[in-house]
Amino acid sequence: MTRVELKEKKEVKSYRDLVAWQKSMALVSGIYEATKFFPKEEQFGLTAQLRRAAVSIPSNIAEGSSRRATKEFIRFINIANGSLAETETQLQLANDLGFLEEDSLNLLLEKTDEISRILQGLYNSLNSRL
Repeated sequence: MTRVELKEKKEVKSYRDLVAWQKSMALVSGIYEATKFFPKEEQFGLTAQLRRAAVSIPSNIAEGSSRRATKEFIRFINIANGSLAETETQLQLANDLGFLEEDSLNLLLEKTDEISRILQGLYNSLNSRL
């Protein structure tokens, strides 16, 4: 498994130790909570799509960190980053359609911004090893 070190110089033994995964899991929980209040007719539309995009972020981080090669991990970080952008777009759409209040949108977008920065740092760290 690829080993990455955190700022505290703690060796990462599992994807569960990665801050990017931890923060992404918290984002997923926040999105599930927010989408509980979306219109029922959106259950198989925007609600499901937003949840799938959000779940894809920590899932790709976990899968990538479990790969044997750094290049593979980088590839999955890029996929997670794409899912993050998809999530942000769908959050904005939910707000535009009146399904998500501005305060909730801003809180969730703050989380996506932080995850984006963390993923970029992880990408840079992994890429420097190649």
